[in-house]
Amino acid sequence: MKLVLDCANGAASTFGPELFRSLGAAVIAIHDNPDGRNINADSGSLHPEHLQKAVLETGSALGVAFDGDADRAMFVSATGAIVNGDGVLLAAARYLKSTGQLKGARVVGTSMTNLGLERVLAAEGLTLARVPVGDRYVLEEMLRGGCNLGGEQSGHVIFLDDATTGDGLLTALNVAGLVALRGPLDDLVHGLTIFPQTIVNVKVRTKPPLESLPGFAQALEEATSALGHAGRVVVRYSGTEPKARVMVEAEREEDVAHWAEALASAIRAAIGA
Repeated sequence: MKLVLDCANGAASTFGPELFRSLGAAVIAIHDNPDGRNINADSGSLHPEHLQKAVLETGSALGVAFDGDADRAMFVSATGAIVNGDGVLLAAARYLKSTGQLKGARVVGTSMTNLGLERVLAAEGLTLARVPVGDRYVLEEMLRGGCNLGGEQSGHVIFLDDATTGDGLLTALNVAGLVALRGPLDDLVHGLTIFPQTIVNVKVRTKPPLESLPGFAQALEEATSALGHAGRVVVRYSGTEPKARVMVEAEREEDVAHWAEALASAIRAAIGA
């Protein structure tokens, strides 16, 4: 298999190419020359456009983009399509289900997991459990519910039969293995429709309970009623910054933009900094 590894000038720079070459892959490594300052600089999973270009130019079967500490991985298919953690969860869930290895017919994701993944899993008889953002919460739910597959949209994926942490190299090995066994990555994630999604950050003076804010509860009720089963709204305070985060996901871009701004405006009017 010919593949491209974007090592983000970070932790995967030496070991990543060596690992895949030891397994017989023809590896093209980019951004694999760390100098102590260039980690993640215009490279890796934060800038997948470089990987897309390299995969298409070299005719590779797969591209992998790590982040600096290589605990997560994003992918590019042979046709140049970007596949994030949601796509990895779908491909892995399908394979594990087909081999009788998916425990509980259940996959653990987060509040940011795209609604498109939840829908395609449901159509195949699988359940998506959602937890707050953070791989610690994903792991806790996996252990509690007896699940062996979970992860985040960002590319942190936990294969609990192998490890209790997200590991970009392990994720890359598993995805490359699936491509070798089952065919192109595009086929492995067919049927996954990514719903438009946006996050609006609102600077706030204080962090009272959101439901207590004048006007916000009404705006939230209107948004959830209008979107129904065709969208989702998640509003929470940042745990580290004086901000409220408004996430809206829907089938139509115009609905996403409209309701995200309506909710953000209600928060600004009440407690905006």
